[in-house]
Amino acid sequence: MPVISVPHDFNEEDLYIDLRPLTGHSLYLKCEGFNFAGSIKLKAAAEMVAQAERQGRLVAGSVLVESSSGNLGVALAMIAASEGYGFVCVTDARCNLATRLMMEAMGARVHVVSQPDPEGGLLGARLAYVRRLCAADPRHVWLSQYTNPGNWQAHYRSTAPAIARAFPRLDVLFVGAGTTGTLMGCARFFKDRHSPVRVVAVDTMGSVTFGGPPGRRMIPGLGMAVPPPLLDVSYVDEVVRVAEAETVRTCRQLARRGFVFGGSTGTVVRGAADWLARHGARGLTSVAISPDLGERYLDTVYQANWVEALYGPEALDTAPPPGAENPGGAPAGGPAGAGAGRREHAPVRRGARHTGR
Repeated sequence: MPVISVPHDFNEEDLYIDLRPLTGHSLYLKCEGFNFAGSIKLKAAAEMVAQAERQGRLVAGSVLVESSSGNLGVALAMIAASEGYGFVCVTDARCNLATRLMMEAMGARVHVVSQPDPEGGLLGARLAYVRRLCAADPRHVWLSQYTNPGNWQAHYRSTAPAIARAFPRLDVLFVGAGTTGTLMGCARFFKDRHSPVRVVAVDTMGSVTFGGPPGRRMIPGLGMAVPPPLLDVSYVDEVVRVAEAETVRTCRQLARRGFVFGGSTGTVVRGAADWLARHGARGLTSVAISPDLGERYLDTVYQANWVEALYGPEALDTAPPPGAENPGGAPAGGPAGAGAGRREHAPVRRGARHTGR
């Protein structure tokens, strides 16, 4: 029986959902939302805070400040409340109301940026506000999730090893790309060990992370308005891009089976299912990482009027994809000890393979 004294001491690491009934392929979903912050961002938040404390940057009386579209903000608000720090989250209107209220319930101050920066968009405006806060008051400590190596190191040390233990014969790993902390931590882990696991990044349409023009993005979590500094494409084998309408449709398909997940999960699952279908990959064992659960998206992704106004009525369709109900055949592998509208795909131009951390 686990007994904890601080909320960030608990995280369920080893829960997977078999998605063969939905996708028709051997795809397992690693659920990262079962902790008191409700998302995978707890790992990065805890690592970055611990590093800042070891470096002497965080001391009694410090006020954490971070730009976040939601989940990292909740994780930092929770840790700040537990450890006695102040916290200011700088976000924009895409942040879900439930997320803002949760941060405020834990004592955080939430600043919502409304006017985009002429060059950097809403993210640029958020970062400019963070810099002004830090310049005005030396108590403010910016962890900078976009550049902080602790963001990817958390997943190098925890997420990726957990997947490797559970799936020693894993063929393909699908990871959503936001700041690319999770992506880089997992990709570096497998590539540093010369593993044959193929790492496929899943991004959202309108994101510039892997190139292409910027576009409207209404669902927080994945995608970037500027190239993420943590990204090293030499570690990534392939990129899948998913339109937000397909994200919504996939979330609602999962919900009709009793699994209510967040928008990032819908994007990753849709991208993974489409990649597997295109590659005729019924014999492969694959894992997709689910960053969070869906309660914070009830007034957006799961609200019919919101969905229809932005993406049209077709996004409300929850009919299963062709072949999903009849997967055909047993999976090639599985967890250790467990028994026997538009998407684009693009390979990543790879440089020399990095072997250092």
